[in-house]
Amino acid sequence: MRKILTAALLAICCGAMAQTPISKYKPGVTPEGAVYYLPKTALRIVVQVEKTTYTPGDFCIYADRFLRLKDVETEKTVDYKVTTINMTSVGVADTSKCYSIKLNPKSSATNIRLADDGTLTAINAEPTAQDVPAAFVPAPKKTPVNPRQFMNEDILAAGSTAKMAQLTAQEIYDIRESKSLLTRGQADFMPKDGAQMKLMLEQLDTQDKALTSLFAGTTEKDTTEHVFIVCPDKEISKEVLFRLSRRLGIVDKDDLSGTPYYISVTDLHSIPAADPVEPAGKRKQQDNGIFVNVPGKIKATISKGNHMMGSFELYAGQFGHTELLSSELFNKRFSTRLILNPTTGSVARLDAEQPK
Repeated sequence: MRKILTAALLAICCGAMAQTPISKYKPGVTPEGAVYYLPKTALRIVVQVEKTTYTPGDFCIYADRFLRLKDVETEKTVDYKVTTINMTSVGVADTSKCYSIKLNPKSSATNIRLADDGTLTAINAEPTAQDVPAAFVPAPKKTPVNPRQFMNEDILAAGSTAKMAQLTAQEIYDIRESKSLLTRGQADFMPKDGAQMKLMLEQLDTQDKALTSLFAGTTEKDTTEHVFIVCPDKEISKEVLFRLSRRLGIVDKDDLSGTPYYISVTDLHSIPAADPVEPAGKRKQQDNGIFVNVPGKIKATISKGNHMMGSFELYAGQFGHTELLSSELFNKRFSTRLILNPTTGSVARLDAEQPK
């Protein structure tokens, strides 16, 4: 009986333990104070890739014979290439830099503003919003022209593809001759004014290009945008950012069918190291102030093999150190307003005015 009761008690305890909710710690502002993060800087790399699709025309095998067009491809091809690479910076919460501030009646730091991820943005002021990148909008595509609508009755009634190609080529030569006569003023029906002349030439150009595409084929270009986020905590030496296949476009990093594009990050050591004599923890205990970042400058390079595609210099919070703004700045004697850079966590603006 004792064994049964013991087993029952263990089962009840295990069930109670299994039902205990565990929630992830989140920073925030309470009446007693605030817990906040400082941001670290992530790299937002925007790559635009152009896709070129070539489609052969119906009469491609007769291109040299009737129009003297050399080396016309007879198979459909798709080709991808990188056209532009741009880089900007964004701020994300650095969970390794978590600090707290205790509110007290002697402090003027009462209006503490945090971002959604818990990073400190401002005190007693409106925070600076991070720049929202513009959404990528592809260029509108033109409605393709059907070349068969410009074929005359003789072409459509031809009994073979070779005959259709021959008559289409003759129609192209007639159109080009008409354009030449118009520009020289020798056409049988000349336009009355310049606007009518322009309209007639545009119509002849449209017919010429549409019928010629039956021999030379058509080429369509389409641009897509790809965004990569890299948040370096230390220097990076030629790490694969993405791979590009000329036939498949952007592929996985481990897909060897694509050519690798590398990213490197170098610390430029633009600021001296923090003073090791007075560690941040000790200062935190002595002074209920506000910690801010002193960002360091880095250089990020995108390369394809040994060919550099782009180089960018920017400030990053994680490559610098933190400094403590003394609580004296937020004494009731001062009207202090603090705004932090949302990307680096550095002081963007600090106004401390003593009332008269």
